[in-house]
Amino acid sequence: MSHKYCDGVNRRNFLEIGALSGLGLALPQFLKANANQKTPNNCILIWTRGGTSHHDTLDPKPDAPTSVRGEFSVIDTALPGVKFTEVCPTLAKHADKFSVLRGWNPKNGSHGTADQYVMSGRKFNQAIAYPTFGSVVSYFHGFKTAMPPFIQLGEQIDRRFGGGTSGILGLEYNPFEISADPSADGFVVRDITPPQGVTFERIDRRKNALAKLDALQRKTDLQQDAFAALDEHYEAALNMITAPETKKAFAIDSEEETLREAYGKNRLGQSCLMARRLIESGVRFVTVTDGGWDTHQNNFKGLKSRMPPVDQAIPQLIIDLEERGLLDTTLVCWLTDFGRTPKINSASGRDHWASTGFALMAGAGVPAGTILGATDAEGGYVSKDEYGSEDIAATVYSKLGMPTDMIAHAPDGRPIRLIEGRPISEWM
Repeated sequence: MSHKYCDGVNRRNFLEIGALSGLGLALPQFLKANANQKTPNNCILIWTRGGTSHHDTLDPKPDAPTSVRGEFSVIDTALPGVKFTEVCPTLAKHADKFSVLRGWNPKNGSHGTADQYVMSGRKFNQAIAYPTFGSVVSYFHGFKTAMPPFIQLGEQIDRRFGGGTSGILGLEYNPFEISADPSADGFVVRDITPPQGVTFERIDRRKNALAKLDALQRKTDLQQDAFAALDEHYEAALNMITAPETKKAFAIDSEEETLREAYGKNRLGQSCLMARRLIESGVRFVTVTDGGWDTHQNNFKGLKSRMPPVDQAIPQLIIDLEERGLLDTTLVCWLTDFGRTPKINSASGRDHWASTGFALMAGAGVPAGTILGATDAEGGYVSKDEYGSEDIAATVYSKLGMPTDMIAHAPDGRPIRLIEGRPISEWM
């Protein structure tokens, strides 16, 4: 399903590294990565594209005028004195399992640049394509198993300014994208599933035939090093396609039906469940995307339908990870473009707001059951413990075992510092 945003454009990801030809023939370049012996934390990032309203979810203003407060009432949470809105009942019930940053200043109110800025920690720069978190993880830590280090579920990232991509690190560190809906019957992942009628025995025969053709060409080709590198990447691609953990990771129908229902039998819920399965199978970073949050019109009606899957899936993901002993080593983040205006507009919506918003984190040592920062009486400005996207990025880097002063090199050889924020001390 595509979503139309306020600039009037329906956008699909135009850089679909996951959309490769049959049997992964373009996977070798994608799968090139540096192995690393470290065993860092993993991460699942839930990205709600469009700008989720902080007023109408995790930072309500019940004492503000109706023109600011909006239509939703507030409810108690598991934390004494902390309120969420009525469309977040499950998040409220389990508020003692995660931390909310109410002091986030997005410093940006534009789609596209938001996707780039929030998921990299660096403001958009035409001269430098800063990489997203998952790409840096792939670049720095490399493969853990045959599975790609970085996978993206869904297509709801605005790529106009490089959001969610590897930037200067190179195409091989882009996410392996899965556009299929995990909640659909007959869910199949392109590029790693052999076409109908092609058995693994046939794959082996094709591999052997390709090896013989390569051997013939090598005799007349002087670029032996290039051939060796190509062989390495093809081998990694074939390992991924044929590895038992690959098939197992995507077999979501093997989960107990009660657990699938606990996550929610919808795209977002099943994507969060799939993210947990991918982490178990050796993926280091999974981005789960969800669109439709640009609520200039009918903000309250829209949130009544958009929030329930999020409200159900995120707490269940945290609970599931904890029960499996994975929460201590898995960072869970919920991020969005920016906040929305304190004042409700004439179309019963809220517009873009560049000065306040929220972020949620859990796991990997983030103190559970905490509310960090605060906004003023109308939710328009941060009044306590202000942090920016740079600081969220530094926190993610630190939690995932990467230096916050990491230097990478642009294609022309220039050294580039990837982030300049400071880790959020309260979350460390």
